[in-house]
Amino acid sequence: MEPCNPMAIKTNKSYQKRIKVTKTGKLLTRKAGQNHFNSKERRAAKAAKHRNSEFHMSMKERARFLVNIQ
Repeated sequence: MEPCNPMAIKTNKSYQKRIKVTKTGKLLTRKAGQNHFNSKERRAAKAAKHRNSEFHMSMKERARFLVNIQ
């Protein structure tokens, strides 16, 4: 049995919790700053704020932040 590498790269958990990875590998997140001051918005505008949008991330950033995720 090999000893565990103490400097192993780990997934950034706080970052991972905000991102959903789809079956095809796309990243989905909510748009930032959409939680407050929605009472005067139209219903459609409120619903649009709760939809996920695709999040683009370079392969270098994926390798850094999302190590154990596809």
